[in-house]
Amino acid sequence: VSRLLDLIVHSLYSHKEVFLRELISNASDALDKLRFLSVMDPGLLGNGGELEIRIKADKENGTIMLMDSGIGMTKEELVDCLGTIAQSGTAKFMKALKESKEAGSDNNLIGQFGVGFYSAFLVSDKIVVSTKSPKSDKQYVWEGQADTSSYVIREEMDPDKLIPRGTSITLHLKTEDKLEYADSEKLTNLVKTYSQFVSFPIYIWKEKTQAVEVEVEDEAKEGEAKVPEGQKKKKTKTVTEKYSDWDLANETEPIWMRNTKSVSTEEYNDFYKKTFNEYMDPLACTHFNTEGEVEFRSILYLPAIAPMGREDISNPKTKNIRLYVKRVFISDDFDGELFPRYLGFVKGVVDSNDLPLNVSREILQESRIVRVMRKRLLKKTFEMITGIANSENKEDYKKFWDNFGKNLKIGVIEDKANHKKLAPLLRFFSSYSEDELLSLDQYVDSMKEGQKDIYYIASDSITSARDAPFLEKLLEKEYEVLYLVDPIDEVTIQNLKSYRDKSFVDITKEDLDLGDRDEVKEKEIKKVFTSFCDWMKDHLGDKVANVQVSNRLSSSPCVLVSGRFGWSANMERLMKAQTMGDTTSMEFMRSRRIFEINPDHAIIKNLNAARKEAPKSPDALKAIDLLYDTALISSGFTPDNPAELGGKIYNMMDIALAAKWAGSSTEGSNEHAIESSPVVGSSEMEIIEPEQVQELSSEVGEASEAEVSEPAE
Repeated sequence: VSRLLDLIVHSLYSHKEVFLRELISNASDALDKLRFLSVMDPGLLGNGGELEIRIKADKENGTIMLMDSGIGMTKEELVDCLGTIAQSGTAKFMKALKESKEAGSDNNLIGQFGVGFYSAFLVSDKIVVSTKSPKSDKQYVWEGQADTSSYVIREEMDPDKLIPRGTSITLHLKTEDKLEYADSEKLTNLVKTYSQFVSFPIYIWKEKTQAVEVEVEDEAKEGEAKVPEGQKKKKTKTVTEKYSDWDLANETEPIWMRNTKSVSTEEYNDFYKKTFNEYMDPLACTHFNTEGEVEFRSILYLPAIAPMGREDISNPKTKNIRLYVKRVFISDDFDGELFPRYLGFVKGVVDSNDLPLNVSREILQESRIVRVMRKRLLKKTFEMITGIANSENKEDYKKFWDNFGKNLKIGVIEDKANHKKLAPLLRFFSSYSEDELLSLDQYVDSMKEGQKDIYYIASDSITSARDAPFLEKLLEKEYEVLYLVDPIDEVTIQNLKSYRDKSFVDITKEDLDLGDRDEVKEKEIKKVFTSFCDWMKDHLGDKVANVQVSNRLSSSPCVLVSGRFGWSANMERLMKAQTMGDTTSMEFMRSRRIFEINPDHAIIKNLNAARKEAPKSPDALKAIDLLYDTALISSGFTPDNPAELGGKIYNMMDIALAAKWAGSSTEGSNEHAIESSPVVGSSEMEIIEPEQVQELSSEVGEASEAEVSEPAE
């Protein structure tokens, strides 16, 4: 028995302070039993006074006394309930009620496992229980110590200690716990934490102060005549006097037990701020009861502001949901059992009468009841958020989105079962709405005729997304493009895949279908530029998987797109920033890039002409390199060697400038300037004529306007 007791004390409970919760719960059960039985037998109440719980701490002696005016115990019940570990009198009583079908729906007995009493040994080395049952004429005392396997039961013979009804438990605290727990303020805090809403009043013996008026003698000053006794004016002063009295420590009716129509908005807000130490009113709240196979009551709140440091995201155990069982606080330390982690910002209370708990009431068991509760809580939370999103006051949802939008995006990634509820709540900027967030419903409702998909581009800012070459043809067709500028946006959309039967399409990936393909024209263009594309691919080698004609460009000469299953430029940038990134997978995911050219652009036409005249010309090949590097940057990628790219740009500028102003300087000085300029990747430099420069360097405005056609193959 002593080993089992040691196991209970040190294993079942993770916090010492729960001993008071357990003892109060037992006292509440005793009062509930008496209240129920007295309906059939009013004589049980006798002259035992009101149904209540009283707690008194004695600092000098290091004791705590907890008294209730409940049903009490007979000698046999003492042996059964306290003499046998894990023997619950409450469990027996509930079973008897069930079998006799006398229990109503309001049965609120708490204890079911019979070990709560022994939690008192967490802080005590000796416990004395004095109890009187209306069913017995005698009062009995049970004494037990933590370090022994025996106990003593005796009849109470001291007339001063006799009580009309109920139970008194005296805890003789351990030396190390006396200072902390033999304190009325500490006990008050524990009651407010764990037993604030127990059905019966809990009184704590506390030292108080009061101001009293006392008389003071008015002594005659030197030289003044003495005033006769009967003519003296009485003077008083105010002094502070200490006294002790019983103080109510709990509220017997929690707000969630009341009818929703009887609770005002101000009361909801006050309860929220008091319970969760908030200073701002909540953005919204919902109060509901669930009946049927699972019965529970709950109040849920949406905070007006996110916590500092975004603890609701970084730390899933936010202690924002307070679980009560029959009004007794059980825990607020959950890790996704009642709420998914991405909704960790939601605050509230949940109170159930039939929620299964383990023997310590601290860890939820996985059960069907828990799953039903979770589903119901989620449903109510989404209804609350949707209500704000659809309200006429758009500022409320904007405020919510600014604070908790990232949570909903994480929800799309983690909670596929609730995609249909989460997707309408998402908000993004777009090519037609750069200043105001829009919903996916707004996007779909404004889609142009012939548009089949939802187009998006992921970037680090609205500016870079707006200026990306990928948008050119889409903007010409007036197709709206979503701007995904939050680092988590791209992964969110990839997990969503579609919305209202419209697929999400990344416009930076290969095989972009804009719904206007002209296969005959495409074949003609490809026939003309096949040799050109092959020539560029041969020079670029493994840098690109393919070179092909683009259908997405109108003003840019070229663009670098990602493979269908590879990373976009934005994702590659984000993955590079990860300190623990896997370089092997990174190389695999970024390996496939397609170089797309605009056949109508002057640079491409002029470069094609250079290819026909001198396919091995170093200057033409350098132009390909510079074109690729420029496309790399304009497409959102990061060059592997920025210094090398800088050298190429300086080189081309040097050539162009020397050619343009050749008439204002001597030929020798031009040659000297060209020879002295740095050339990356080549030890020699060929001097070319201005006419050739005009064909290869449109960046400085010298591109030829003459259209060059491909000779017949």
